[in-house]
Amino acid sequence: MATPVITAVVTAYHPDDRLSAVIDAALVTCADVIVVDNTPTESGAPSEEPADPRVRVLRSGRNGGLAGALNDAISALPMETEAVLVLDQDSVLPAGLVSALAGHLTDPSIGVIAPTPVDAADGTTYDRFSPTGGGLVDRDTVITSGMLVRRSVLEAAGPFRDEFFVDWVDNDFCLKLRRNGVRIVQDMETLLPHSIGDRREHRFAGLTVKVLRYSAWRHYWITRNGLVMVRENLRGNPGWSLQAFFYIGRQALTTALFEPSRAKNVKAILLGVRDALLNRTTAEYIPAGADYRSAAPVR
Repeated sequence: MATPVITAVVTAYHPDDRLSAVIDAALVTCADVIVVDNTPTESGAPSEEPADPRVRVLRSGRNGGLAGALNDAISALPMETEAVLVLDQDSVLPAGLVSALAGHLTDPSIGVIAPTPVDAADGTTYDRFSPTGGGLVDRDTVITSGMLVRRSVLEAAGPFRDEFFVDWVDNDFCLKLRRNGVRIVQDMETLLPHSIGDRREHRFAGLTVKVLRYSAWRHYWITRNGLVMVRENLRGNPGWSLQAFFYIGRQALTTALFEPSRAKNVKAILLGVRDALLNRTTAEYIPAGADYRSAAPVR
């Protein structure tokens, strides 16, 4: 099987110089690049148009979140595209990564192939449940940034879940594929440096605890969407659901113990728990400029 025609899809929000580096790196291997700029129109003048004709920028003037951006890009794919590489604006794309991933698509049983994400700051893995060893490992879920997906798989799966906006969009997509029998694999030897945000280390009971700091609205959506995912997948995939529940609980506990704005963040987490149980959302935590199209009632 020849190397598939790959379109890179890059999601951006108030992009900086890192976006150009991501595009340049993608064009080494990909046929073209679609950038979905989620920056709301009222935030200021749009960035300059790219000079390379292989790069297309989609601007809706709204912030549709990760899910909305991916849905917009998929609807704009060129006819010849056979596989889609999904990237964030801050993904560091090492030389040879795309070719290594694409090589695995010679196996027709594989629908999604992902690299192994590592913290761009220190090169360590940040997936608490990541397998060890080399070669290919079958996974229930992988992060969107860096994953290479057959176009046929994308089209069969239907749209990304824009109700979730950002958090858990990748998990929902992957678990939907797994329920439909699609094989998702991770290449343990192909590494993708990825920025994971503001991570701090704290000492507690003689141990070093690593804590990711988020704004209150992110805590809300991590909790709310994560618990919705646990509820929906507990019966069909109890192993994944228990891991997700552990992650949500750890995030809540470390936030309560270590984050400086703990009162505001704990409130957001508790409201996220409530809204997951009631299948609703709270308008206070919808990001400014967001185009939120949820089936759940907003209050």
